[in-house]
Amino acid sequence: MPEPVDAVEMRTALAGLRRTSGLPVAFGGLLSDARHARIGELDGARTGALRGLVISAGSGLGGKAIALARPCAVTDYPVSRHISHEYDTAVAAEGLRSVVAVPVVVRRTVRGVLYGALRTPVSLGDRTFDAAVAAARDVEQALAVRDEVRELLALTQEQAAAGPGAAPGAWEDVREAHRQLRALAPRVADPALRDALLAVCGRLASASGARATPAAAMEVRLAPREVDVVACVAAGATNAAAARQLGLRPETVKGYLRSAMRKLGAHTRLEAVVAARRAGLLP
Repeated sequence: MPEPVDAVEMRTALAGLRRTSGLPVAFGGLLSDARHARIGELDGARTGALRGLVISAGSGLGGKAIALARPCAVTDYPVSRHISHEYDTAVAAEGLRSVVAVPVVVRRTVRGVLYGALRTPVSLGDRTFDAAVAAARDVEQALAVRDEVRELLALTQEQAAAGPGAAPGAWEDVREAHRQLRALAPRVADPALRDALLAVCGRLASASGARATPAAAMEVRLAPREVDVVACVAAGATNAAAARQLGLRPETVKGYLRSAMRKLGAHTRLEAVVAARRAGLLP
């Protein structure tokens, strides 16, 4: 069974859906396998009837959205002839009538489903659909980041163990993975996953420990974003490219780089990279 997206990310998406659409109820869950999603988070619900409900592909409104991999809606759920009615008891317990369901799709694979609902039978407009789709996209992005982090973690754990004695090409892969992981870290809301990611970044940097001296490591203390910027510079990125990769403004990148260079005692970008590696801050 896949690890669920961080509850904070799901709750944030559902709260955003309610706020932007005006819908009083929002709920959703991820797929546990190719055909079943479990409702794990509720926002605005009056009962717990929907929590833990397992939705099968093709069944009900959410199951239809999963099967078709596109948003679906009904104006009056209990009497709709466009869906099956396996979940009527739970829907009735919550008093839902107008409902929209949007699949969460990552890399062309349905990974979950989000719902927004009213307790009155009215036609849902474009604003409601747009808000529901935007909420699903937020969860998709969170899942995509988590997937990418896990893939990089799996790749780099083996590479980090090889250390600086690895083949030159492999060591460049380590440096690129380090840069990507540091760029992803601020986008990870799951504290445990973020901590694991940063721990691996530390291992990657210390894997070049043969070139770092204890004195150098003690003398230099860069802020996390300063390390991020220097890591991008080490990969050959311009300030503009680093800004895109890190989600910062070019002026902000310049400020971090100037600060890092001052702390490292460097006068050029290359000197900053060399000094950061000597201090064990970069692999």
